[in-house]
Amino acid sequence: MKLRAPRPGDFGWTVQRHGALYAAEQCWDARFEGMVAGVVSDFLKTFDPAREACWISEHDGQPVGSVMLVREDETTARLRVLLVEPGARGLGVGEALVGACIEFARTAGYSQIVLRTQSNLLGARRLHERAGFVLEKAWPYDGFGENLISEAWRLKL
Repeated sequence: MKLRAPRPGDFGWTVQRHGALYAAEQCWDARFEGMVAGVVSDFLKTFDPAREACWISEHDGQPVGSVMLVREDETTARLRVLLVEPGARGLGVGEALVGACIEFARTAGYSQIVLRTQSNLLGARRLHERAGFVLEKAWPYDGFGENLISEAWRLKL
């Protein structure tokens, strides 16, 4: 498993895999894929390499994960669109991706990283907790599925 910078086609792959995977695993509708497409589009339109980054994880030459770290404000970075393919779960892909975000955020001078996830994504929640993120807030959310509980997490660097 290795992490690398995105190449042409990787951003489209990120959007497509989020849409297909979360529809299959969580029954989330196309609004979720649209939200991911918006995150990717915003990243590409305003990309600042000194303060933002994206990583693709590969295993046996195939993409198996992705994540973005984007500027929220001068002191805060936001972890976005973390994805680990089902066949790569348990291989350390998620830990490597989140670890890359944390390392980059420290180097870029951020004092904290925030993220939003859904309470039913238990693997992601465990991953964030192991990395030191703390759950700060939860609220009902119906943006792309039924009976969702959104969560806000924060890691102070």
